[in-house]
Amino acid sequence: MQRHRKFPIFTLFMVFLLVVAGVVLFLTISGHPASPFISYQVTYDDSLTEEEKTKLQNYFETHSPTADMTISAISETEYDKENDHQVLYSTMLPVADFYSPESNLTKAEAQNPDGQTISLIPLSELTPKNKLLAIDGQYFLDSVAGDSPKITGAVFRIFNINSDNKNAATETAAKLQSEFSSLPTKSDILTFTQTGVTALTRQMQNKLNAVGDAGYFSAKIADFLSSADYTHTSNEVSFASDCNNNTPMAFCSDYRMFDVLSNSGVDVVELTGNHNNDWGASANISTIDFYHEKGIKTVGGGKTEEDASVPLDISDKNTNITLIAVNNSTSTKANGQGASGDHPGANIYNESTTLSQIKEAKDKGNFVIVDIQFFECYSYPDDGEEMPSCDLPISGQEEFFKKLADAGADIVVGTQAHQPQTYELYKEKPIYYGLGNLFFDQYQWPGTMRSLVLTHYFKDGKLLQTKVTPTMYDRNFQTAVMDDASAYNYLKRLTSYY
Repeated sequence: MQRHRKFPIFTLFMVFLLVVAGVVLFLTISGHPASPFISYQVTYDDSLTEEEKTKLQNYFETHSPTADMTISAISETEYDKENDHQVLYSTMLPVADFYSPESNLTKAEAQNPDGQTISLIPLSELTPKNKLLAIDGQYFLDSVAGDSPKITGAVFRIFNINSDNKNAATETAAKLQSEFSSLPTKSDILTFTQTGVTALTRQMQNKLNAVGDAGYFSAKIADFLSSADYTHTSNEVSFASDCNNNTPMAFCSDYRMFDVLSNSGVDVVELTGNHNNDWGASANISTIDFYHEKGIKTVGGGKTEEDASVPLDISDKNTNITLIAVNNSTSTKANGQGASGDHPGANIYNESTTLSQIKEAKDKGNFVIVDIQFFECYSYPDDGEEMPSCDLPISGQEEFFKKLADAGADIVVGTQAHQPQTYELYKEKPIYYGLGNLFFDQYQWPGTMRSLVLTHYFKDGKLLQTKVTPTMYDRNFQTAVMDDASAYNYLKRLTSYY
């Protein structure tokens, strides 16, 4: 009888070890992050707080490390989303009071706030009641709404995952990130910029004839204005092919001036101004058609009374905005500046209609902005002098604007002012009484050369913040953003009333 030869136990054991060793070697060479036969260690650097260590330890109690690694922490004002060995633990935003004239901090000031005038708050607590500040000129909401992988403008707490096994470090960082902080992205944040008076006429026309290019007027500010998802201006003057500007108070714009709007990225033109019929009803109608042909939306005026009264709805990035724009000033149906029947013009304020439109929009869950062409402040002194009396709401303005806020408007904006006016937080709703001149030729007074640009930042239908950016044009009618020192002094002046 032939016997079957048995393998000694020792030989089987050696075969088993060789197989295991081969598997481990293969996994190691291939960069596989785990081996079921080896226990890995996580070392916590002294840069971590006790709270941070505890959270990490709790994580690794249920998620075994896949390689030996060391975890450290840093606090920085820049976070690189493409660094796959880093984990964003928290995002703290530098904020001040709503009325603060501060707009920009140094890195040192942001990382060591005084806790009284400047604080650090979690991103989740940001509301319009706070004023978000930039750090070294970098504004957090602009950063997350931009295209760069590097996010700036906040104090970021970041974990560094260090390991000889790079793949294991990358996989661990990705899994840890899902446990901690996340940032909004460009697809989450809707930006809507509102500007004040635009009147591309009179001496601007003469300047255009001299320079030959309307892009001249917006060259210093076009990039800033066009960076928003939607950019608005209240253009008070219609285009006309026979525009000659011979009449000081009958305004028209050369069609070449359209480049000022297109270069600035204007998507929405408000038509509540008092001068859109100055060159005749036909010029107004042709201008409205021209806007629509260029893909620009209009509101607050129209070719007929019915058209003029229709609010503008903007739906984008999970946010729904209703913009209602009315004229409650010297314009009337009787004097031909207001839309009436089939006659074009501004949307003359009707209280019943406006309050009904606010309610209807709020019932839909929309965010409601009401723009008002109100009566103008004409307290102009001698040439070259400041006119601080025009900083304040004029008679009846405060009551009128607050009535609309009480009716449900979330933001109320005065688009009539040739000089910026103060602003306030009323029942947690921002009211901006006047934005001033963005593009115009009034250079006799410093006040009429200034404006306020509002940039609203929305996420999921909620207003996160409105950034106020002061601008000023020079005697060549070129508009630019104010430098930090000038902006601080001017905002301090405007906010001192509250």
